[in-house]
Amino acid sequence: MRFAFLIFLLLPVAGQVYVSMRTWQLLPAVPALRIAAVVVMALAFVAFFVAMSGVINRWPMGLARVTYEVGTSWLIILLYLFLAFLFLDVMRLCRVVQSAALHENGRLAAGLAITLVALFTYAYYHYNDKKRVEMTITTTKDIGKDLKLVLVSDLHLGYHNTRGDLHRWIAKLKAENPDAILIGGDLIDGSYRPVEEENMAAEFRALHIPVLACLGNHDYYTGLSADMKFCKDAGIRVLRDEAASFDKLGNITIVGRDDRTNGQRKALSEILRGVDKSRFLLELDHQPYHLEEAEKNGVDFEFAGHTHYGQVWPISWITDAVYEDAFGPLVKGRTHYYVSSGLGIWGAKFRIGTQSEYLVLHIRK
Repeated sequence: MRFAFLIFLLLPVAGQVYVSMRTWQLLPAVPALRIAAVVVMALAFVAFFVAMSGVINRWPMGLARVTYEVGTSWLIILLYLFLAFLFLDVMRLCRVVQSAALHENGRLAAGLAITLVALFTYAYYHYNDKKRVEMTITTTKDIGKDLKLVLVSDLHLGYHNTRGDLHRWIAKLKAENPDAILIGGDLIDGSYRPVEEENMAAEFRALHIPVLACLGNHDYYTGLSADMKFCKDAGIRVLRDEAASFDKLGNITIVGRDDRTNGQRKALSEILRGVDKSRFLLELDHQPYHLEEAEKNGVDFEFAGHTHYGQVWPISWITDAVYEDAFGPLVKGRTHYYVSSGLGIWGAKFRIGTQSEYLVLHIRK
């Protein structure tokens, strides 16, 4: 664990040093310009670690929000600058690009800057363009009536995803007129302070639609007592290693798993002991590990999140390598799955090669 943390820390530091060095070389030989560029990048880099430390919880809200936004945004921009300079260095080693072209080249520096501005402007607007995904499951089980559910994950409410954002999201979900809204974990990003000060719970109370949720790892990072207080104030029913039925949802049982962060969470087989499996079983489990458990225990549909599908390419390739299903639908035996890339996002509000989404699920006889 310590080794993994050390690698996690050293990689961005190494990337920052590499990008700063290459930026210095690429810019025209104007000391003030070079120094200003490297210092601004260094401050943005430090802002990320300051934001993650939690010290911003004691700062004025505006300053805390800017620090969080700048720091987390820079981490993604740094990734793409690293990839750009790495590509140029590979081209130089292959003698496709002359070494001199990567030194004191104002045109190349300007072209790179314009390209990045265009890319991240697109990425920001793409993040805010929430995609409606529709899915239909037919079942031979007696569900009483056809159901329409809206499922979302990874809201990450906090300094970056504000009450204004939540208001717009909820308007979209409410417009679907679903029988219920199900949340697959990570309601709060990590700090309860902005959620409380903006009274975000009021947005859920105004829904007048049943809302059920399971917990995610960030809900634990927030602090379980604070997270549960928010859910109580919002009127959200949290299922922690339990199965529940609701008259409005007919013959369907909702199973909510506690997050894997809790090493003492119950096995799915234990949760389902005594549960009538002739009813349609829908499971909420934030992290999509061990998908075979749902299949073995007769679950009809499992909904998960957590992966964000990497948020930006090429991190999505990493999630594909880590998870059996990092994003989208999957069928194993008679069990259907959907892993969502999330309605909200952690950190920078950028989507490149991925999407922010909500799932409209129809369950029909």
